[in-house]
Amino acid sequence: MDRKWKWVLHFRMMLLILLSQMTSGLEVPLDPKVLEGLPQPPTITLQSPKDYIFDPRENIVIHCEAKGKPHPSFSWTRNGTHFDVEKDSKVLMKPGSGTLVIDISGEKAEAFEGTYQCTAHNEHGTAVSNNIVIRQSRSPLWPKEQNEDITVQIGVPLVLQCRPPAGLPPPVIFWMDNNFQRLPLDKRVSQALNGDLYFSNILPEDTRSDYICYARFPHTQTIQQKQPISVSVLNNNPEGERRPGFMMPLGPTSTKLVLRGETLVLECIAEGLPTPDISWQKDGGELPTSRTSFQNFNKRLKISDVNEADAGNYRCTATNNMGTAHHIIKVTVKAAPFWVSAPRNLILAPNETGILTCRVSGEPKPKISWFVNGVPIGNAPEDHSRKVEDDTVILSNVQSGSSAVYQCNASNEFGYLMANAFVNVLAEPPRVLSPPNQVYQVITNNPALLHCSSFGSPIPTITWFKDSQTSIKNGDPFVIHENGTLEIHVAQPLNSGKYTCIATNNLGIKENHVYLEVKEPTRILKQPEYKVVQRGMSAVFECKVKHDPSLIPIMTWLKDNGELPDDERFEVDTDSLTIKDVTDGDEGTYTCIMNTTLDQDSASAMLTVVEATPTPAIVYEKPDPPSDLELTDQTERSVQLTWIPGDDHNSPTHKFLIQYEDLLHQPGVWINLTEVAGTSTTAQLNLSPYVYYSFRVLAENEVGYSRPSQPSRQYRTNPAAPDENPSDVQGAGTDPDNLVISWTALTGFQSNGPGLEYKVQWRQKDVEEDWSSMNVVNASQFVVNGTPTFVPYEIKVQALNDYGNGPEPKVVTGYSGEDLPLSPPDSMQVMVHNSTLAEVHWQPVSASSVRGKLQGYKVYYRRDRGLQDSEHEKELQEQVLTFSGNRSEGRLPGLQPYSLYSLFIRVLNNKGEGPPSPVKTFETPEGVPGPPSFLNVLNPGSGSLSLEWGPPMNNNGRLAGYTLKYQPVNNTSELGPVKVMNFLSNETSFTLGNLNSSMLYKFYLSAKTIKGSGPTITEEAFTVLDTAVPSRQVDIATQGWFIGLMCAIALLILVLLIVCFIKRNKGGKYPVKEKEEAHQDPEIQPMKEDDGTFGEYSDTEDHKPLKGSRTPSNGTVRRDESDDSLVDYGEGGDGQFNEDGSFIGQYSGKKEKDTHEGNESSEAPSPVNAMNSFV
Repeated sequence: MDRKWKWVLHFRMMLLILLSQMTSGLEVPLDPKVLEGLPQPPTITLQSPKDYIFDPRENIVIHCEAKGKPHPSFSWTRNGTHFDVEKDSKVLMKPGSGTLVIDISGEKAEAFEGTYQCTAHNEHGTAVSNNIVIRQSRSPLWPKEQNEDITVQIGVPLVLQCRPPAGLPPPVIFWMDNNFQRLPLDKRVSQALNGDLYFSNILPEDTRSDYICYARFPHTQTIQQKQPISVSVLNNNPEGERRPGFMMPLGPTSTKLVLRGETLVLECIAEGLPTPDISWQKDGGELPTSRTSFQNFNKRLKISDVNEADAGNYRCTATNNMGTAHHIIKVTVKAAPFWVSAPRNLILAPNETGILTCRVSGEPKPKISWFVNGVPIGNAPEDHSRKVEDDTVILSNVQSGSSAVYQCNASNEFGYLMANAFVNVLAEPPRVLSPPNQVYQVITNNPALLHCSSFGSPIPTITWFKDSQTSIKNGDPFVIHENGTLEIHVAQPLNSGKYTCIATNNLGIKENHVYLEVKEPTRILKQPEYKVVQRGMSAVFECKVKHDPSLIPIMTWLKDNGELPDDERFEVDTDSLTIKDVTDGDEGTYTCIMNTTLDQDSASAMLTVVEATPTPAIVYEKPDPPSDLELTDQTERSVQLTWIPGDDHNSPTHKFLIQYEDLLHQPGVWINLTEVAGTSTTAQLNLSPYVYYSFRVLAENEVGYSRPSQPSRQYRTNPAAPDENPSDVQGAGTDPDNLVISWTALTGFQSNGPGLEYKVQWRQKDVEEDWSSMNVVNASQFVVNGTPTFVPYEIKVQALNDYGNGPEPKVVTGYSGEDLPLSPPDSMQVMVHNSTLAEVHWQPVSASSVRGKLQGYKVYYRRDRGLQDSEHEKELQEQVLTFSGNRSEGRLPGLQPYSLYSLFIRVLNNKGEGPPSPVKTFETPEGVPGPPSFLNVLNPGSGSLSLEWGPPMNNNGRLAGYTLKYQPVNNTSELGPVKVMNFLSNETSFTLGNLNSSMLYKFYLSAKTIKGSGPTITEEAFTVLDTAVPSRQVDIATQGWFIGLMCAIALLILVLLIVCFIKRNKGGKYPVKEKEEAHQDPEIQPMKEDDGTFGEYSDTEDHKPLKGSRTPSNGTVRRDESDDSLVDYGEGGDGQFNEDGSFIGQYSGKKEKDTHEGNESSEAPSPVNAMNSFV
């Protein structure tokens, strides 16, 4: 087994290496100009579904369309043999297509049933369609039968069978009465999936003679009806209340098979009195909320889009006040084949290698068959360049003329998948598909994408040149993508110019020129400012903009993010907005937006309108910018800056912000340097060497910052040696024989002078050797090759420039690269503590064999089999535990008792895992078993009870037998003495005799092994009394205290009646009638409208018809008596029946209700329309 597994792994590794060197499949471009001259094998573009059910009144149309170059020809097979279309006058093939049109008028439609397959062929290959099964729709007649009248006692369950004739496709079933009123369904009355009508318990109102089952066949638009069934309900011997029982499915368990992706439908219908409630749950899991729905008053569970995780045991529970019943449906999920990765078309150049993969999954595992040009690949002409490996076809060194269409067929017992994929061997010189001389425009500091889409076989290699001279390589700031597109991460003006892309393969060369223009960004230089304006005055907002001269700007003004009011008081100029005669409604936020074809900029300001007063209002605005900047007290590392503050506009200045621009390293970027108080007019500035400084100052008050001042004159500091070394120095290998030294490079500002370099030094730690060093430029890492595996190194990196070295760097310890561990741990021992816990010990490996940083040990273990299982039943699910650090032992919890386990250990470092240790096996001892799977009490008698139970799901050892304990429970719920019985392991039923009649007994059952008894399951049951229904309630009618209480109540009522009589004779009014009218007896309430259930039974309703039942004998239907009448749906009295009971006529839509409604009789409804409206 291990040798076979290693061989499979070795083969997959070799296959992976081979595939990594193969040419990827070339996609055929969609450009029609390119496609015109390309030969191409056929490709099926349209086909009919695999299962085609046709209407015998219409022509059969079987679709088959394909494309190719040259255009393919078409042929057909029927039932596996050639179908000569031209010889059959009833069959027409559309010109230029494979689509068949079969005229079945005057013919027997059954003659054209069968399995059809279409073939599309040209000189480069043959493509085939799916097998298309053609079947005629059928709506057979209902067998002639005479239904016997059914007479049942009130309270008993009842099933009315429908058993419709089998049709294609299956019919839709529904029940109605003679008046075409649909029978009401509720929690008590249900229609099952098979069409039968179930009554959980019969009521007097169920008496009727017109229970009629209808079957609608959708393809033929006909409806068949069963003969009416008559049900009479007797009330001379009513059934008492009883616990639930299942009418369907029968028995304690049932099974259900469902396919992946389909909808799982489970149904449980229970009888009992009162009517039971149904609930659902999944044992050991939860129902998938998003895919679960309940129907038929919770009796039907639907789970859509089923997957493998939906398999398991589903428990439906029926409950009423008398008890509970359970039924378990064991659901198995299988899967028809489905695609993981379908084969894709390949375009290869001569002597190239390609691969076709057909990855499918399913349960059971699908069988994969390969065909070439519609012929099984084993029967095709031998091709030494072709190799088939299960789901893979490898084509090596293909040659011209070897184009073909390959078919992959994956099938299992539940279905099949079939896909065509062509291999087109082409030799095509390169073509550039992108338009020539295209001009790309971008804004500075934005990315630029220059496209060079190409086609050729072999796939062309793309190279780029700038201004027809400079070759562009992958690397900052350029990236050349696989599709040939050139990307410039951050475009600068110097990147503008002419670019040439060249597509090359061994058959030729093709070039294309494009142009890049990098534009200056659009910026608002003078933003609109906050305005406080008196009513009736004018407000002016300025918005001055700088933009690229070659772009046409468009200025737009907004008010509160909407358009400006259509008012002549608003005047828009080139760089300003003027609002005349300001009103209160003009208050708001005004925004100027400058748009070009490439970018935009915007700025906003608020307008506040105040009351006009004789005295001018105080206006608060941003301060004016400082002026007259002057540099004094100049030194190598400092300078003093002075300025004159601007007008603060009635809001004192809080602070001044000093910014600088480094014209040498970052021109155009202003950086905050320091802040000083608003009362200061000077600042001492600390400077760095080798910087071309320019300073400016901004003032801030409550309103905001001022505009920046005019820049100061430039001040250059002299170069000097670096003040600092690179930070974040690290050493870590990426391969077993190297050491990568990395650091965070200094910025130009930190370099302190020209000629910045880094002196990288290293030496092996704890080894007497000198430092090795290397100076690097414009880099942030250095790779030392030829190092031993995972040894410590001392590292330091020092900055230097043309003016000297930086300070002495700190020494950092790093490690060369790791390799996989050499050896596994040995001396493995396993100590089994108990049936579920084992402890494994091993001898730690030596540090030298780890060849890296020890991360820990990984213990792989699996349960091979149970000790009672067959030797051939292997459980291959493997478990892994990782024990971090330098451990020598670890515990394996959660083991299964009485099982054979195997394990091995691997050493783990940062590189990966080492080789496995020898496999060690151990056994777990027996444990206590699980609980018995079920305990049922059957056939209760007056002095006996029969018990039946099932073995545990997990024996966890050799099952020794069962222990049964039971005791009586009296009317006050007190437990009687316990009796114990033992049974052998092969005994699963027993009948207890000599029990007290009409007594509740409680049973406790457990299984046992030599390790003891497992968990107990319990059950309760009554013995019965021949003349009474079992009950745990005390018969209080014979109790003395109850008789006394009743006498006292009778006496009290007599006194009240005498008092009332006296009051009435005196002329008083006793409002009994009013109270009776206000609080009607709930015993005589009609059927509830909201849920379709009934109120309590009352004799006062004996003369009332059931809601929705037949109307009086005159045949009239009152609109106010049924909301589901066929009058709303029919077209009049044009519906008729055939002799076989089916309807004649077409369905029609629902008519609008009459505008006048009353108690007049309605027209006879159309039964066909009625059926169609209900289904």
